[in-house]
Amino acid sequence: MCDTLVALRNSTENGNVIFAKNSDRPQNEIQLITYAPKFHYNEGDTVNCTYISIPQINETAAILLSQPYWMWGAEMGANEYGVVIGNEAVYTHEPLRSEGLLGMDLLRLGLERGNSAYNTTKIITEILEKYHQGGGCSYEDSTWTYHNSFIIADSKEAYILETADDWWIVEKVIDVRSISNGISIRGKGDFRREGIINHAIEMGYCKDEDDFDFAITFSGSYASNINSPLSRGGKSTSLLKKNIGKITPSLMMEFLREHDVGICMHGGFESTGSQVSELRKEGNDSIHWLTGSTLPCLSIYKPYTFPLENQKVLKSGPYKKRNSDWYWTRHSHFIRTHSNLDLKNQYLSKIELIEKDVIDQVKKVILNDQNIKSAIEKINSHAWEMAEELIYF
Repeated sequence: MCDTLVALRNSTENGNVIFAKNSDRPQNEIQLITYAPKFHYNEGDTVNCTYISIPQINETAAILLSQPYWMWGAEMGANEYGVVIGNEAVYTHEPLRSEGLLGMDLLRLGLERGNSAYNTTKIITEILEKYHQGGGCSYEDSTWTYHNSFIIADSKEAYILETADDWWIVEKVIDVRSISNGISIRGKGDFRREGIINHAIEMGYCKDEDDFDFAITFSGSYASNINSPLSRGGKSTSLLKKNIGKITPSLMMEFLREHDVGICMHGGFESTGSQVSELRKEGNDSIHWLTGSTLPCLSIYKPYTFPLENQKVLKSGPYKKRNSDWYWTRHSHFIRTHSNLDLKNQYLSKIELIEKDVIDQVKKVILNDQNIKSAIEKINSHAWEMAEELIYF
């Protein structure tokens, strides 16, 4: 369960692309903010993904990830070129493989190898066709498998990539778009894997080319042209469309904290990590806001910008063991042991004030055209200090 949203330049208040995602995972699964620097490799090197190894490329980009601690891949993230990706679990007619690349592995490979949204989309589809997707998606339940959909964006454009095993289809975003655990591309998309329509006809998913409608054909269920406002996908689409021209990073944070339909998900499955990215048209000064903790409604978004060396990150995983010293672990323990309503309200009030101050500081830096890198380093440090203080108040 997840929700990923994007608003292009023509739909935001400041003319920058804004991306957002909540990662909904098993409640006790730690999700870390991690970093892997740009790296050069030798001919013949391989990369060990979660379950399989594939050939490495000569140079990988620096990446910032929101990463379940036990896997090589990530739920969402960004790279030094201003490309961001979020993935979703989806289910289709196509069989699920017990081994292959996780959708989260495909996401990380795309960030490491792509320098634009379009280029990254092509890279992921090429890797998917060659090495397949598959494998258990939960550390504690290896039988949980699924196919994947993605929003891939940069400072100019965004694409929806949806998959059914090795088959894929792509839609270019026009203004705003969201995805939420169901294949959603209607008709034939903007481009697709060669042979996908013939495959669907041969498998009996549709009658002929005119009958092909990816969302219906590969799910086998009726797909309305209008999502129910009571669904997460319908709600996120409604929030985006109602606010075209007014969308800001802070408004996207509000969307990710929505509880009426559970975009901010609580329970056995929970929003265990969250990211909002403002992909600035000025170039490499994109600002990425990550929580590094569970439940965005009970977390503070902290700002990051590349290069990341002096901002609070962990080395990219996977990690073999949980660490009780990780902020995610301590924050999760704190919010579950301080459920008293008065204490919770005090905590929420503090979060609101701190986050507003942090956002205002970032706005001021941008408005005054300051040295963004240096300023964000200081604000990142301040935001983390305040977050640490909060869980001991």
